[in-house]
Amino acid sequence: MLLYIIVFVLTFCIMEFMAWFTHKYVMHGFLWNLHADHHKKDHDSWFERNDAFFIFYAVVSIGFFLLWQNNILEIGLAIGLGIFAYGLAYFLVHDIFIHQRFKMFRNANNRYAKAVRRAHKMHHKHIGKEKGECFGMLVVPFKYFKK
Repeated sequence: MLLYIIVFVLTFCIMEFMAWFTHKYVMHGFLWNLHADHHKKDHDSWFERNDAFFIFYAVVSIGFFLLWQNNILEIGLAIGLGIFAYGLAYFLVHDIFIHQRFKMFRNANNRYAKAVRRAHKMHHKHIGKEKGECFGMLVVPFKYFKK
């Protein structure tokens, strides 16, 4: 049981790196056409092409569930749940808390919440795919914790 908990926690932590890497080199790279609408203030729809990246990670998570269910990878459930938990955290922080796609968590004003908002605001300061910064989500550089 301890192994599964460790794998779950490690997977969740590795997903922060994967989100950073994907955001910097894929979303701001060769798949910019899917991510570009996220950097625009006016949207034609509530949905963005950028939402396709959630689908990709959901498919990866489901793949690990299937590997576990079919007795191919014993720790597949822990990995799949770790990816799912990170996706849920990302959705809550990025889409609900920061971008207010649902009007919730508006009054969260602790130091961490303010730092997350500052870092993401700096990321969106750049509307093009070049010269971006702060590509991660949950791990925030210390400079954004300043008052």
